[in-house]
Amino acid sequence: MTAFEPTLAPPPPASGHRFDAERRWEATLELRFAARGGATRLTRARHCGPLRVQRPFYPEGPAGVCHLYLLHPPGGLVSGDALTISARVEAGAQALLTTPAANKLYRADSHGVAWRQATHLAVDDGGSLEWLPQETIAFDGSRGEQSTRIDLSGTARCLGWEVLALGRPASALPYRSGRLEQRFRLTRDGRPLWLERQPLDPTHPRFTGRWGQGGASVQATLWAVGLDDEPEAIEALRDALPASPRWAVTLRHGVLLLRYLGDERREAWALCEAAWRVLRPRLLGLEAQIPRIWLT
Repeated sequence: MTAFEPTLAPPPPASGHRFDAERRWEATLELRFAARGGATRLTRARHCGPLRVQRPFYPEGPAGVCHLYLLHPPGGLVSGDALTISARVEAGAQALLTTPAANKLYRADSHGVAWRQATHLAVDDGGSLEWLPQETIAFDGSRGEQSTRIDLSGTARCLGWEVLALGRPASALPYRSGRLEQRFRLTRDGRPLWLERQPLDPTHPRFTGRWGQGGASVQATLWAVGLDDEPEAIEALRDALPASPRWAVTLRHGVLLLRYLGDERREAWALCEAAWRVLRPRLLGLEAQIPRIWLT
């Protein structure tokens, strides 16, 4: 069984970020799902600050996957915010977590104080978790860190994504200042399978260089772990998704990664959703069931 930490300790600050202990506004959410009576039940939902959940939904039937919507009433992060989300899926349970709207990362204050968001997902042997938040929009001048940690045990399965839009080009407000850092850590039975750190600084050459960000304003990463037919799944993705140089799929250490790099937020979202439709039946033996909140 994977050790589970109710509160995920924030990563050490990256150089270039200023955190102020006296201006730290914390919000935490701790969730736990368990198989009870042939169904998945939300057995724990503890919160502190402006993080909530709606009641569980079962659009796939009473014994189906438990769908849960994560709510952050402020709608975004400002200087000093510190959000921590932790969720554990116990053996035999199946959960899908999503959000009702895009997450917004607002411009830092005049002191350049950063925000921080940490997510810890743990799935026990025989459990499954789908982490499908709606996109994140970083405003010009935003400064902060996002970390995602996923701990799997035994035959646990997980599929998730992160879609990030930098600036608001449609409003002639590109991402020209600020600094973001994303970190991903995925392990199975304590063994690291995917470790990644990505700094995003519009003043650094790699932000515009063809060998780096290439000036793209939208990026997305989708992961799937636990597939039984990985090569066939990759071919299915290549057959089903529109051919484009803006996305690619790779497989390493049992982690399937689909990457998008471009300038269209809706294109990135549509690509991830289409990939989810292809991969979910292979990963969970279930057809994709769109969360109702995406249709509102």
